[in-house]
Amino acid sequence: MKPVAIFRHFGTEGPGYFATFLDRRSIPWQLVGIDAGDPVPADAGAFSGLVFMGGPMSVNDDLPWIPPALDLIRQAKDRDIPLLGHCLGGQLMAKALGGSVGKNPVREIGWGEVSVADSAAGRDWFGDVNSFLSFHWHGETFAPPPGSETILSSPHCANQAYVLGKHLGMQCHVEMTEDMVKEWAHQGADEIAAASASPAVQSAEAMAQDLARRVADLNAVADRLYTRWAKGLAGY
Repeated sequence: MKPVAIFRHFGTEGPGYFATFLDRRSIPWQLVGIDAGDPVPADAGAFSGLVFMGGPMSVNDDLPWIPPALDLIRQAKDRDIPLLGHCLGGQLMAKALGGSVGKNPVREIGWGEVSVADSAAGRDWFGDVNSFLSFHWHGETFAPPPGSETILSSPHCANQAYVLGKHLGMQCHVEMTEDMVKEWAHQGADEIAAASASPAVQSAEAMAQDLARRVADLNAVADRLYTRWAKGLAGY
């Protein structure tokens, strides 16, 4: 089986629980460290799937790796290679496939409930889960690409996830681990303080409350999503 390529765009925003999911199922994966200077691969066909993680930059920034990443996403879509995006990753997918990315009405930082669409696609990806507590850290959001269907929303962000066939783009972070939550809260202290007026921004102390249970519950939802996504991987 060809490996799944995981694109890391910022040092603290690695694959998190997604890597645990792949390892438990003996699905091979390869990290592409954009933040470490790794080039964007030219051939999507070298991988069974492409997974894009988060990052503090905007997909609208003039960064040298963004145009080839968008090209690679379009190539994967054309070749029916499954795509999965987390936050910035979901925004990259949206922009590459004909959607757009712009400012969200408010910043979302911390834990917040998201609702699953009452639709065939929502049930296909989430089963009997109607809502869950996810983690958020974003100021921008996507307008989903043409032909896709929104399957997640929240009170502060209308488009939290979309599906396009076997491809899934998310605004929220379902890949979190306890250590990631703690590290982001610590390193993002200034950002939290600057955005504290937003009704969707939590303090670091609030993020840490009942952390083990919250992360375990989120991992269970992630397992369901990732299992559904992995069905599209060739050779699995």
